[in-house]
Amino acid sequence: MATKTRPRPAIPDERLAELMTLLHGSDTVELKLTIPASQQRAAIRGLGLDPLDVQVRQVAFFDTPDLALDAAGVVVRARRIQGRPGDSVVKLRPLDPERVDGDVRRLDGFGVEVDAMPGGFVCSGRLKCEAGSDAIRDVLLGERSPRKLFTKQQRALFREHAPDGLELDDLAVLGPIFVLKVKWRPRDHARKMVAEMWLYPDGDRIFELSTKCLPSEAFQAAAEARVYLSSHGIDLAGDQQTKTRTALQFYAGELMEG
Repeated sequence: MATKTRPRPAIPDERLAELMTLLHGSDTVELKLTIPASQQRAAIRGLGLDPLDVQVRQVAFFDTPDLALDAAGVVVRARRIQGRPGDSVVKLRPLDPERVDGDVRRLDGFGVEVDAMPGGFVCSGRLKCEAGSDAIRDVLLGERSPRKLFTKQQRALFREHAPDGLELDDLAVLGPIFVLKVKWRPRDHARKMVAEMWLYPDGDRIFELSTKCLPSEAFQAAAEARVYLSSHGIDLAGDQQTKTRTALQFYAGELMEG
């Protein structure tokens, strides 16, 4: 039996025009929902997720102890992935797609995406490139320079948007965080779904469900996802958390205390 949920916070009318503009300039949309800790076990059972299907990942961010990079709207990340090459990312968030330089927009690995969750949304642009798992591990261990993980194009994008004088090698490693990820295609839903469990060192967990679609499909995909999740007992009205912000604040706090 589906769980009755409280009304989901709506996007204010005055922001709908902004959302439509961002969708028009984006390449993809990712619809996200985080599940409160008290409901995570029930959600996993309700969705029929098999823990043996999990792919293990390690995610690390790079910033200053006072999160100067985050304040400037830049996110720098490296990710190790079980059984496949890792990747490095320079992300700009929030982003106005209309202000992205045409040469940057045409770079291989650059994409513009709208992340939407109950009650809000944000548009970002990210330049992602493959990075060796061993090379990332060396950086995490302090045996390799962080900038070695990033391509010439990524370093140029970083310099253009980071605070003046701040270099990649000036950044501290924030992490890594262990992530458990499952992808599946439900029998009663038309789109692939993704579940991620982010495990923070203090015992906190963020469990996020998501699905991706084209911008033109965003509203239909959101309605379909709502029906699918509700039918499996998922509460759509819980407080939402962001994985990246939680990670940055946790590790920056550790650095400041140290």
